[in-house]
Amino acid sequence: DIPVYPKDEEKPVVENAEGLNVLGIIVFCIALGISLSQLGAEADVMIQFFAIMDKVIMKLVMTVMWYSPFGIMCLIMGKILEIHDLADTARMLAMYMVTVLTGLAVHSLISLPLLFFLSTKKNPFTFMRGLLQAWITALGTASSSATLPITYNCLEENLGVDRRVTRFVLPVGATINMVRPSE
Repeated sequence: DIPVYPKDEEKPVVENAEGLNVLGIIVFCIALGISLSQLGAEADVMIQFFAIMDKVIMKLVMTVMWYSPFGIMCLIMGKILEIHDLADTARMLAMYMVTVLTGLAVHSLISLPLLFFLSTKKNPFTFMRGLLQAWITALGTASSSATLPITYNCLEENLGVDRRVTRFVLPVGATINMVRPSE
């Protein structure tokens, strides 16, 4: 028997999605890095170019981070001025904050440390203490990309993670694993 499907049934269509192809860029960059490493001395100029660009971009990000609190304050003040019933809005916001913070506390203080301990047999709170500066920066900026320079420093200087590992894993993690409770 050959199954017969109704003609009006929807069929999957492959088409381009709107937005930036981040995964494609990551795959291209990994392939470019592998190719450059295989070229040896011939690729030194290109490698130096990317090393300098890395420093320039990190400097720009740090500059933006210094001025962002003022801009964020202006945005928040504009929204506060638009609110009609401030007390009711504050009450609803407080309940939402309690709910989110409880969930995040359980996740970050119980689930993740337990997973870290089971997989490494090391004290997760020592590891967390080494990342404290990055967490504070992430809390202030709400941006994993803006926090990257601080996270590099915490992992490499405080926790002794190899620079090659951090320079590969952090940008990929910041791009792919964008878990945002605000969305």
